[in-house]
Amino acid sequence: MELNDFIQKFAEQFEETAIELFTAETEFKNLPEWSSLTALSIIAMVDEEMEKRITGADIRNSSTIEDLFKLALSK
Repeated sequence: MELNDFIQKFAEQFEETAIELFTAETEFKNLPEWSSLTALSIIAMVDEEMEKRITGADIRNSSTIEDLFKLALSK
């Protein structure tokens, strides 16, 4: 999976946030719609789309979408 594909799949987990707000540098935890439920959706998306396992700790240790993407690739 390429970074742009990951960003698009990441953005699909949000219902109300404008797609334009999602870039590699987006600090996703600062998005108004971010919640623990969204974090679970991201974990499930990474598992399904990338066949990689990330944890809540991985999300807590990531700041940007690109950080999380790189972390998932390293698993």
